[in-house]
Amino acid sequence: MTTIANGSVVAFDYTLRDGAGAVIDSSQGGSPMVYLHGHGNIVAGLEEALQGKTAGSNLKVTVKPEDGYGEWREELVMKVARARLPKTPEPRVGLELQGVGPGGEPLHLRVIAIEGDMISLDANHPLAGQELHFDVSIQDVRAASEEELAHGHVHGHGGAHH
Repeated sequence: MTTIANGSVVAFDYTLRDGAGAVIDSSQGGSPMVYLHGHGNIVAGLEEALQGKTAGSNLKVTVKPEDGYGEWREELVMKVARARLPKTPEPRVGLELQGVGPGGEPLHLRVIAIEGDMISLDANHPLAGQELHFDVSIQDVRAASEEELAHGHVHGHGGAHH
């Protein structure tokens, strides 16, 4: 039986819960998550917990913020004038926008407050600062193809198509 190691293609079903037990995301009723192990394609804490496991394994994994989406950082919250945002869609709390960081990197921003003509935006990941609780059922483990290893992600069913 193949064990999960760097260069393995892993397919697993999961349910992700927050600290209160509320379901945040789940593959149940859909397709399993498929990823290339050891290439940073899933949160580090979950990838580390799956290392050495085999198909058929079921496990519960708790991922601390530093091994998940990082700690929530105040410096990633900013206030901007409404005039600096696109006219459409109309800003509203919860709206997600795309931006560009100082180094040209893409930024994912959420509107968290509107105070007159000033809009508060948060560039933290929505799950930053949260402990993540995964229920995982490993469905399949196989060796990656040379092309998958060269590209750093899975190709074909459940992976990238290019």
